[in-house]
Amino acid sequence: MKYILHKDFSEINPQEWNALLSESVTNAPFLRHEYQNAWWEHRGGGEWQKAQLTLVAAYEEERLAGVAPLFAAQHEGRSALMLSGSVEISDYLDLIVRQEKHAQFVSGLLDFLAAADEPAAWDCLDWYNLPDSSPTLAALKAEAARRGWSYLEETYRPTPYIALKGSFEEYLSRVDKKQRHEIRRKTRRLEESGRGARWFISDMKDVEAETEAFLTLMEHHQEKAEFLRDAMRRQMSAIIRAAHENGWLWLAFLEADGKRIAACLNFDYNDKLWGYNAGVNRDFKDLSPGWALLAYTLQWACENNRKEFDFMRGDEEYKYRFGAVNRYVMRARCLRKD
Repeated sequence: MKYILHKDFSEINPQEWNALLSESVTNAPFLRHEYQNAWWEHRGGGEWQKAQLTLVAAYEEERLAGVAPLFAAQHEGRSALMLSGSVEISDYLDLIVRQEKHAQFVSGLLDFLAAADEPAAWDCLDWYNLPDSSPTLAALKAEAARRGWSYLEETYRPTPYIALKGSFEEYLSRVDKKQRHEIRRKTRRLEESGRGARWFISDMKDVEAETEAFLTLMEHHQEKAEFLRDAMRRQMSAIIRAAHENGWLWLAFLEADGKRIAACLNFDYNDKLWGYNAGVNRDFKDLSPGWALLAYTLQWACENNRKEFDFMRGDEEYKYRFGAVNRYVMRARCLRKD
């Protein structure tokens, strides 16, 4: 493999990048070219003030064979190479490479990074949000041992998910009996409230207006309002636009009394729904809008043959009440020996 350091996303063809991703060891929306580009443009909503983009691509006979989307930054007192997208808002990250080329790519990548003039003086790889099933974990551990580097690995966050196997009734049959009753009771109460309740998937004809409607609902939650500082609002808007323009946005709203009272922002990608964020108007809590909209979302996913609903990072209780089980994302660190 021939390794090349790129300093801008425009230097790698988006179609080739995404085609490789579709066959990669981890195929997640956070690794798509347009997401990565949008994330870098806003540095994760201001999460990283000083960072140097370090895109390393490997080629075989002029064809893209692997991508390591990295950046260099100071992190926890070290000069680190991080996965682009780290840490706060990108739930799954990894190298982009096919399984059969993975070990070769990782070995060559570390050789290249150790010998390259840029970025200078890095002393660790600190990679967050690697899926617990990723071969990158074992590859880093083996390469660190071979090079005399220290390797540290920890479970970073749970990523609960629901496997979907057919009809909505089949899904409900696997949920705790009490929870199944609650789902049916709350959706029925909403539908029989006489308040004009309806849910719909946004057509995004006015991207800015639909985005603003979603962010406004997010802000009804105090922690989310604090999260949506100006830089993060711009970041979230860029992600929503990128997902919409590239065909994997799934943004739904719930209405009652002629108002939008809940919203959920998902990514419809790789036969799964990825639950990214949500917002609820607390003035309508008597209608349980968050629960109802999630139930409608799961019903849609079942009826449209999606194989999974991924709640992504976080161990909020409601996820498990809807029947989710845990997977995890990991943090892996290689401390370089000089």
